Amino acid sequence: MTEQPKAIFFDMDGTILDWQSGMEESWLASCEQHCAGGYVPAELHDAIRVRRTWFWGDPERANAGRMDLDASSREIVRRAFDDMRIKSVELAHRISDDYRALRDLAIAPYPGAIELLAGLQSRGTRMALITNGAAISQRRSVERFALARYFDCVVIEGEFGVGKPDERVFQHALASCGVEAADTWMVGDSLEADIAPAVRLGMHAVWIDGAGELAPTEALRDRNAHVRPHRVIKRIDELMAGERTS
Repeated sequence: MTEQPKAIFFDMDGTILDWQSGMEESWLASCEQHCAGGYVPAELHDAIRVRRTWFWGDPERANAGRMDLDASSREIVRRAFDDMRIKSVELAHRISDDYRALRDLAIAPYPGAIELLAGLQSRGTRMALITNGAAISQRRSVERFALARYFDCVVIEGEFGVGKPDERVFQHALASCGVEAADTWMVGDSLEADIAPAVRLGMHAVWIDGAGELAPTEALRDRNAHVRPHRVIKRIDELMAGERTS
């Protein structure tokens, strides 16, 4: 591992942008806004949460669903309505559409994320942004927060044609930045999509364990783990602080 990497690749959602904070609040607010249907908003919120877990818990469905989040949210609410025996597709779609609007407003960079990118850029570190999802929604986030100015390469699944963990995505970013895998860090919050392919390619993999799934020592030392990051941090602003473990 290079002590000072020539390049650092970043995931976007869950790494640079906080897309989870306010999720439950947004769902509940949308349910409450349309409570004239005779249901209890909290109960519908619970039903939506169950169906959301069901929807995103299937890898094949999740891969397709992330390419059209509006349609995915609509299906989740329709399924929740079916579970509660509420018969109004129009109402289900209003709730899901309002939710998506509230979620978009709630998304924001994690504290210190933009400052980190600016600092790395000023030091001459090559950077790539690698994000899964639909072209329109992901490009909208890139433009909203003016992220492209920090990166030498932006790879969006819906634009590129394939997404992580497909190794072609990482190989394209390496070629675009003109660096070797051994001289590059990959930073992301998904063990499967970000960390596993980076390790296979010989990159230094930094996992953002924002949910506190594993203590850093456990993630680094558990030889039975199917994916082993080289380093574990809790927030993106910890990336360049403290000792790095290889």
